[in-house]
Amino acid sequence: MHESILVYKRYLYLKAAGLTALVGFVAYVAHSPAGPANGGTWLGYVLGGIGAGLIVWLMWFGIRKRRYGAGHVKLEDWLSGHVYLGLALIFIATLHTGFQFGWNVHTLAYTLMMLVIASGVFGAFAYIRYPRMMTQNRHGETLDGIMSEIAELDRECRNLSLTLTDEMSAAVLESSQNTRIGGSLVRQLAGGDPRCPTKAAFKNVRRLAGQAAPSQASAARNLVTLMGKKAFLVRRARRDVQYKALMDVWLYIHVPLSLALLAALIAHIVSVFFYW
Repeated sequence: MHESILVYKRYLYLKAAGLTALVGFVAYVAHSPAGPANGGTWLGYVLGGIGAGLIVWLMWFGIRKRRYGAGHVKLEDWLSGHVYLGLALIFIATLHTGFQFGWNVHTLAYTLMMLVIASGVFGAFAYIRYPRMMTQNRHGETLDGIMSEIAELDRECRNLSLTLTDEMSAAVLESSQNTRIGGSLVRQLAGGDPRCPTKAAFKNVRRLAGQAAPSQASAARNLVTLMGKKAFLVRRARRDVQYKALMDVWLYIHVPLSLALLAALIAHIVSVFFYW
């Protein structure tokens, strides 16, 4: 059975992260520097070294997951460790600062690190939550399969509307030609279209079906049924695109912030050892 990365190997990496944070906290409490606690004490250097090592290791995951082959460590180990040790980094880096913040490159590096971790937390949440929701939404189908069904319903609706009034035919044609699934990132994340041509056409056709002549009543009811099915599938397709976008959008924030963090970390280290 599939094992979530959060419970992988019976919470092995949660335990490792918790132990790391606990050891750092105990050392910080026991430490008695001559002045205020800060990153320039011997403990500050130790915690800073551990924090920098964790940052580099966490960023290496982005390279590791794109490599073919199993390697010496399973990808699941990397991912579970990536999540929990990333959270442990919050404690290690904060203790490293000694809670001394200012308008400088050191605080900039810390701020970028917190933003990277926050975006990573959302990424972990997205990859745990949305794949399950996509599976439920698809009902055993693929997005391509849903799109094929929509296209087939479009064809049936157009053919059926030819036997009905011009107003119904115009509504069906408007739905067929102007309904869009996907589009801009904002549209994908919204998961819907407030001016959806299919939704508008369905309402219009249903209204017109109530006014249809007796000779057209049966065909009008069939058209309403087909348009209702199409509207339902369009909503499902848009939700599928939305879930996929929510799974991907965090990377547009996480990756650039990670690179900015690496640059700020280098500047932080250089300034400490050469200009401090």
